[in-house]
Amino acid sequence: MVSSLVTVFLYRMLDNNEPTQNIIVREQTPVQYANFAQAANLNNKYSRTSAPSDFIKGAAKATPAVVHIRALQTRYGTPLFDDFWGRSPSEVSSGSGIIISSDGYIVTNNHVIEEGNKLEISMNGQRSMEAIIIGRDPSTDLALLKVESTDLPYLDFANSDEAQIGEWVLAVGNPFNLTSTVTAGIISAKARNINILDDQYSIESFIQTDAAVNPGNSGGALVNTNGDLIGVNTAIITRSGRYEGYSFAVPSNLVRKVVNDIREFGTVQRGFLGVNIMNVNDEIAQSLKLKSLDGVYLSRINPNSAAEDAGLRIGDIITSINGEPVKNTPELQEQVAKYRPGNNIKVDYIRNGKSAVTNITLKNRNNNPTVMSKDNLLLLGQLGFDVRDLNRTETRAYGGGGVRVTSILQDGIIDATNMQPDFVITKINDTRIKDVETLMETLQTVQGKVVLEGFYDGFEDTYFYNFNVK
Repeated sequence: MVSSLVTVFLYRMLDNNEPTQNIIVREQTPVQYANFAQAANLNNKYSRTSAPSDFIKGAAKATPAVVHIRALQTRYGTPLFDDFWGRSPSEVSSGSGIIISSDGYIVTNNHVIEEGNKLEISMNGQRSMEAIIIGRDPSTDLALLKVESTDLPYLDFANSDEAQIGEWVLAVGNPFNLTSTVTAGIISAKARNINILDDQYSIESFIQTDAAVNPGNSGGALVNTNGDLIGVNTAIITRSGRYEGYSFAVPSNLVRKVVNDIREFGTVQRGFLGVNIMNVNDEIAQSLKLKSLDGVYLSRINPNSAAEDAGLRIGDIITSINGEPVKNTPELQEQVAKYRPGNNIKVDYIRNGKSAVTNITLKNRNNNPTVMSKDNLLLLGQLGFDVRDLNRTETRAYGGGGVRVTSILQDGIIDATNMQPDFVITKINDTRIKDVETLMETLQTVQGKVVLEGFYDGFEDTYFYNFNVK
């Protein structure tokens, strides 16, 4: 210190030609906010941000309604046998869940519970109870559970369509098995498709946020600052395996529809337009003289589909569903997925540079405007194919009834027979098949060896495909 002081003293004595320099360490100045009227000369008018000063209200409402879920695998198939042999179930996965009704309905992610045969629910770090599975939907990665209880705290659904990019949100869950952890962030984007679901009819139109989400948050709540549910936290994009700023939630409007279907029908009732779609790119926009890239291009219209019945054509650009704009394929899938077969929707589209409107009655996977039974949907899923009734033109051309195979799921039972799409089934074990209803009734009753007889367009030969059922 002495040598430093001497050095400074000598420097100032020798450097007489330089002006004195004053270093301002701290200056007291009035704080001026972004909406300070005098700074912008706005006649004392100012705007107010909608951001809250804290998140206490939303957190207080959401945390009691978010539970911890442990998916257990019993070693001998049932808890009774495990207890008899003194073997405790092993945990195969864990995550979070959201209570959505006072009588014990809980929504979570399908991937949280799919590996377990016993589900243990912890209510906000307190009591634990066992839950049963009411229904699952792999296409949206959602599942509905139920516990026997009453007067439980629960979350109300918000309208996720009204959620805005930049809006504050809270993620509530149980990361790293910690109880009721709340993190805050904003909505970074909407209608994100990250290709994580491998179901044939998967819907990915996620809400993207930068609220911290880590392992254990899956199935937890994404809520607005009022504490209302706008999404179910489902996935993150990461290189490290931990949170890096990109988390994704299933929108609450889609969650509500899936839950209502499962409660009412035991399975999800999906409405279909019957089209192949793609995003509008520069080439399409230039060839069709579109003013922007917003909208969804129809690259195929399936025969006898809801879209064909309504007069849509290849090359049309869908721009909105029931007044909700659709800028890309995930948004279109999300909007259509909110409706059931038989529901009417208003579709705005562009054809030859002109705007037009049509009303469409959605159909089910079998091209009928009716809901399907849970047993039929499960059977089609187990066999791994979809079918539809023949239309009037096909019926006249073929001289009788039958059922057309529209798609075949890879690695399914039907796929193993080497059957190809567009096969027309006319018989099952010598039973004449007139329509989808007859097909499903026959498949529900047959046992052992099943032989599907039919033909392909343009080929005279009769083809046979067989498999076994238990």
